[in-house]
Amino acid sequence: QVQLVESGGGLVQAGGSLRLSCSASGRTFCTYAMGWFRQAPGKGREFVAHITRSGNDTLYGDSVKGRFTISRDSGNNMVSLQMNSLEPDDTAVYYCAAKGQDYRATRREYYNWWGRGTAVTVSS
Repeated sequence: QVQLVESGGGLVQAGGSLRLSCSASGRTFCTYAMGWFRQAPGKGREFVAHITRSGNDTLYGDSVKGRFTISRDSGNNMVSLQMNSLEPDDTAVYYCAAKGQDYRATRREYYNWWGRGTAVTVSS
């Protein structure tokens, strides 16, 4: 069992940057692979990024590749999402998720635990 709390959302102008953080409870954070998803108003939940337990392997959704970077700090039980060159289409609620299996996964059903989300709004 792991509890996830996201932070760092807010309002930013197009072209700007934001850094999202996800704090995880428990002493077994290193046993979870982590992911970020987002959900825009009226749309389904979209895969954003994934990072393995070790942090050595990452995967990104096509719409954010080259602009977003996922990283983890297992010593502090935290995973982050650095978002650069933000666009209005990046406006969404961003969710942190965890799963026990270490393989890459872009589908939400493979993730067992979810945070409540943090809202990001990008103005044009």
